[in-house]
Amino acid sequence: MDSFTATAARMPELRASIQSHPERYRVLTGERPTGQLHLGHYVGTIRERVRLQDIGVETFVILADYQVITDRETAGAIRENVHSAVLDYLAAGLDPARTTIFTHSAVPELNQLFLPFLSLVTEAELHRNPTVKAELAASARPLNGLLLTYPVHQAADILFCKGNLVPVGKDNLPHVEITRTIARRFGDRYGRIFPEPEALVTEAPELPGLDGKKMSKSYGNAITLAMSEDETARRIRKATTDGERSIGYDPEHRPGVAALLDTAAICLARSPEDIAREVGDRGSGALKALTTEAVNEFLRPLRERRAGLHPSDVAAVLRAGNERARSIAARTLEEVRAAMGMTY
Repeated sequence: MDSFTATAARMPELRASIQSHPERYRVLTGERPTGQLHLGHYVGTIRERVRLQDIGVETFVILADYQVITDRETAGAIRENVHSAVLDYLAAGLDPARTTIFTHSAVPELNQLFLPFLSLVTEAELHRNPTVKAELAASARPLNGLLLTYPVHQAADILFCKGNLVPVGKDNLPHVEITRTIARRFGDRYGRIFPEPEALVTEAPELPGLDGKKMSKSYGNAITLAMSEDETARRIRKATTDGERSIGYDPEHRPGVAALLDTAAICLARSPEDIAREVGDRGSGALKALTTEAVNEFLRPLRERRAGLHPSDVAAVLRAGNERARSIAARTLEEVRAAMGMTY
């Protein structure tokens, strides 16, 4: 049985356990702040974080700003991206009283944990990681040390707070596996300190961009949470479809049309095939109008809450989150030093 099959088989039992005993779990999740968060982030991950928080799971959300430079020469607008993400989190329902929101760069203890963790993996294991391979292929530049060791940094992010639950998509399972390996090897060598975290495979489908490709700001095919309704309408109007009048759901041969149908379907909680039948022979103009209305209606409550927030709210959230994360990381680092015989 391969890793994904085994993990998938475990999901019903794990979900039932989380629902019944949320106090047993501590989640670490987050993202690299490479741009503004978009509709795909919201339906794919942010809603799940809010759900876990609301049922009582202790939740940590990291904005991994140092990891932005793994495959980029500059951090770019990283400060603006971090602040925008925090506004999105708050507007979506993450509560800083229950969820710790913090930045990697504000917790230097994470990088101190990285060093002993790095001694527990081989170069071959790092090279095999699919995210490292994908990022290297996309960057078209020589492999740098930070990118090669990216999975170990993620292990430090997860284990510093002794996270035992990591929501991931199928493609990110190898990151959880290497974290489990590091936790196990550390325990074998120095004594058990860290749990072996479990992957919580997200059930939300990956929402494609408006052109049928992966949703990404770099492709100009994403609807960001910070967009106005007019900006959303303009972005959807520019989406490429095809010349066929009849609307049908065919992701392989009509990716642009299928992407609009997928987007509307997520927002309306309907199937794309059902929406295609509704639009029928009215063409792509009618489909774009329907999709625009669906997206704007779906995001309106979030956007209204976001508009009511102030930059000082972001500063307060990050200050409190960074302080709490650093306090926890310092305690964990002391445990690690003691286990390794490095207290002087």
